[in-house]
Amino acid sequence: MTDFVTIEKGLGPEGRIAVVRFDRGDGINALSPEALRQLTDTARSFEDDAETSVVVLTGGTKAFSAGFDLRDPEGRSRKTMDMDTLRRHLKLGPRLTRAWQEMEQITIGAIEGFCVGGGVALAVALDFRIMASDAHLRVPEIWLGMNMSWQSVPRMLHLMGPARTKQAVILADQRVSAAEAYEWRLVEQVADPGKAFDAAMALAAKVAAQPPLSVAMTKLTVNRLAHALDDLASHMDVDQFALTSLTEDHKEGVEAFLGRRKPRFRGR
Repeated sequence: MTDFVTIEKGLGPEGRIAVVRFDRGDGINALSPEALRQLTDTARSFEDDAETSVVVLTGGTKAFSAGFDLRDPEGRSRKTMDMDTLRRHLKLGPRLTRAWQEMEQITIGAIEGFCVGGGVALAVALDFRIMASDAHLRVPEIWLGMNMSWQSVPRMLHLMGPARTKQAVILADQRVSAAEAYEWRLVEQVADPGKAFDAAMALAAKVAAQPPLSVAMTKLTVNRLAHALDDLASHMDVDQFALTSLTEDHKEGVEAFLGRRKPRFRGR
């Protein structure tokens, strides 16, 4: 089975920085179910790592991630699953984002190229995001006849507020430039093209130079306060996703995407 994720540890001050690279080598970096599992396992692999204070997550040079892989055979098999099997399979995404959010280490995303859908969901689960000035974000789920899930809406709400979250999610065909993402507080820093990773490593070095225990405990406190009601607010998003995936609009959205045409939604 192909490994989509590589880990390099022992970098930076006192060797306290790790770099995780998610790169399928195809310039798209879509999140297949197997990629979701590998990225989840990667996050969990740091649970007992007392030597690492900061984890930098980066994608390919052309794309952080194109989001969920609609062409993957396992992913496409969802349309033939019964509801119970579908609900279980749909938990792969929220399991991924939760694993990255709950890491004790500080996490920093370095975004080059484009970051779409599930890629955005993963990015907003991190502590910090640094984006190249020529990169862009997009949340196309509604354009595909689905809802944004993986507990992403509460995370985006914390970062941007309600109006910008609605704008980013509901206007699903809209690209959000790096400048807009910074203005909206969706990313914390904009770097020169091709330099997002370097900027992320510079930030990581500053964090790694701080007392590790104090950093970890502060992150835990902030996250507990900020995300205390997230599970309550988004506990139904998997089921909402499952229901919308059974609609005619979802079928039309996916077919339009694969056929490179504009969808025609009918509210059915």
